[in-house]
Amino acid sequence: MSESRWNENSDLVGLIKTLTLPALYFTAQKIVTKMKLKYPFVLIHISTVVFILAESSRPPFACDSSHPLTKSYPFCKPTLPINQRVQDLISRLTLDEKISQLVNSAPPIPRLGIPEYEWWSEALHGVAYFPTFHTGMSLNGTIQSATSFPQVILTAASFDVHLWYRIVGREARAIYNAGQATGMTFWAPNINIFRDPRWGRGQETPGEDPVVTGKYAVSFVRGIQGDTFEGGKLGHHLQASACCKHFTAYDLDNWKGVNRFVFNAKVSLQDLADTYMPPFRSCIEEGKASGIMCAYNRVNGVPNCADYNLLSKTARAQWGFNGYITSDCDAVSIIHEEQGYAKLPEDAVADVLKAGMDVNCGNYLKNYTKSAVVKRKLPISEIDRALHNLFSVRMRLGLFDGNPLQQPFGKIGPDQVCSQEHQNLALEAARNSIVLLKNNYRLLPFSKAKTASLAVIGPNANSAKTLLGNYAGPPCKTVTPLQGLQRYVKDITYHPGCNAVNCSYALTDQAVKVAKGAEYVVLVMGLDQTQEREEFDRVDLVLSPKQQNLISIVARAAKNPVVLVLLSGGPVDISFAKYDKHIGSILWAGYPGEAGGLALAEIIFGDHNPGGRLPVTWYPQSFVKVPMTDMRMRPEPSSGYPGRTYRFYQGQKVFEFGYGLSYSNYSYEFLPVAQNTVYLNHPVKSPKAELENSNALKHVPVSEIGTELCSKRIPVTVRAQNHGDMAGRHPLLLFVRSAKAGNGRPEKQLVAFQSVILNAGERADVEFELSPCEHLSTANEDGLMVIEEGSHFLSIEDKESEITVIL
Repeated sequence: MSESRWNENSDLVGLIKTLTLPALYFTAQKIVTKMKLKYPFVLIHISTVVFILAESSRPPFACDSSHPLTKSYPFCKPTLPINQRVQDLISRLTLDEKISQLVNSAPPIPRLGIPEYEWWSEALHGVAYFPTFHTGMSLNGTIQSATSFPQVILTAASFDVHLWYRIVGREARAIYNAGQATGMTFWAPNINIFRDPRWGRGQETPGEDPVVTGKYAVSFVRGIQGDTFEGGKLGHHLQASACCKHFTAYDLDNWKGVNRFVFNAKVSLQDLADTYMPPFRSCIEEGKASGIMCAYNRVNGVPNCADYNLLSKTARAQWGFNGYITSDCDAVSIIHEEQGYAKLPEDAVADVLKAGMDVNCGNYLKNYTKSAVVKRKLPISEIDRALHNLFSVRMRLGLFDGNPLQQPFGKIGPDQVCSQEHQNLALEAARNSIVLLKNNYRLLPFSKAKTASLAVIGPNANSAKTLLGNYAGPPCKTVTPLQGLQRYVKDITYHPGCNAVNCSYALTDQAVKVAKGAEYVVLVMGLDQTQEREEFDRVDLVLSPKQQNLISIVARAAKNPVVLVLLSGGPVDISFAKYDKHIGSILWAGYPGEAGGLALAEIIFGDHNPGGRLPVTWYPQSFVKVPMTDMRMRPEPSSGYPGRTYRFYQGQKVFEFGYGLSYSNYSYEFLPVAQNTVYLNHPVKSPKAELENSNALKHVPVSEIGTELCSKRIPVTVRAQNHGDMAGRHPLLLFVRSAKAGNGRPEKQLVAFQSVILNAGERADVEFELSPCEHLSTANEDGLMVIEEGSHFLSIEDKESEITVIL
């Protein structure tokens, strides 16, 4: 059959792609009959169609036992070490074949039975599918949706590492096993620090704290790669591959004419050491991530993807990274074309491969690597090095071991995608993460029995798309806030209030009329992806004037104080609502995913006790005076620079990091410890020089203390009690601060957290274990982690406990 004839019958191609194996033979008979009617002169055998159907529904892999040469290839022998197998494979490739594999859409190598491979897939908060891009996951076959968990910034508000471990997980492998993927390397998680509240991609991150972000990275990576929660059981086999991005100091997309492609982030060694780098170190050393993405921007003049010190010396040599490094998409081309760092395209190619990058999202390596070799700018050994990392990951995924369905993760079937277990988990994640910011007059929860009527107003009240945030695939199903509330109250009236979240056209009079006709009002407002997203940073921290005006007018017109629900990724200055007596309760729900509307309704009507806490500081609008391009974390009082994040910021706050209310009241108490003095007997060098500065303390670098002293543990026990009449889950956040402020020390630093469940009236003792070298150290100006002698104060809420360090 000619290609044009086959294209005319593309409906059959589509049908083939949607079939499952049990239906192959029966469907083949139907297809043969249909094709013979349309093309009577074409000889079609049913076995041919069965073969096509079988190939369409199984995952692509190399080393197929039916391939005649498979048994002779050492790279196809799973009993051999991966290094040996990869070396054998690379030795068989021509230079052109080698170069072809250095881009995200790696073509097949038919003579060796190697299929195409797509390195780019997304699973930020659920497996994503982008039909307009050639990514590795497809949701257009028997599987057409995947569980859409809350956007990362909201899930982080749960402060629950066990929850972070369970999201995404097995659905990625299930889609591959169903034959709907050409890759299993997922470019997630995003573990950049949410340094500036205007950043459009802050929603993708776990927030502003490096400890939280690092722990999120470890849990997420272990979960998606198939490791245990505790780690250490992964071995050589990967369920799927996680990629920690964007390495490093990337947190600006497009702000006032400065874009991520040309931005040069000027970062001190001190800030790199204790803010920007720790999450990536955790991701690699503890999470054992098999992928890293280097970022677009430059750091102190050097493009991240061309930084040998960053990629090879730090990630691989110091942290022991074992995996592949990809560029962000077109990040290689901009090194020459936009940054001007490389004079020629071949220089850019040579720079990134020599730095330790392995694969280019884009075609720059495909187009210019051969000429770089010819011009002697690049040795072939660097190409082989990159290929070694790339094929090693593909082999760890089981793609060179024969049919993956017969391998360790081959039993993960399509029933795992959108399973009831995962949909319940999406609901649990939203429930446990939504943050109660205000609850005057104990307005919430509403009574399920006594609430006669409800008005639901706002542009986000019935928008399923807004719930998902960015990097989301088609969800299993969605429940909007309106739909969730309709499960509790029969007499509900809905009005959007505005044409969109920017409220360019507000329908205030109609909204007021609806509000006046109901006993209670829930306003569902905030932002969406038109206001904050990749390549689009905000310039303001407030809601649009017309939206703010609508909220205030409706609140004044309502019979009772109203409930304000905010959907947003970044923080919003809602001071007007915080102090408005007509607004009784405020809930922040981030972008809560497919089940977000139901989770909100359960909280509003008391079927769930909110316990989420803010993973970022909510700044006032005046913060926009601070240039987004200023990467400094620490304040500079002499110039009026206020610093950034709860650790260093010295200005006014709308809401603090870690803030969150509950329907219950909790109390905390540090229990006495047998020993609250830590002795780190180490000779301090040049104490006179160190103490010349009156604000300095005797200190010693962590690197000089030694393993034995650093392995000391400080047990801390906190007694928590629920004084309310509802059971509740809430996180305990344990901070530490130095007795002496200033000199670059954080105001306080989160060192540990646990999520606990307490019944009404119940109390429990929660145990933490601290390491002096990890939890009591700070970064000095040279980027070294040091421990200072003297008092350190642990705190939970308003309670403190002193620990003394003796050097």
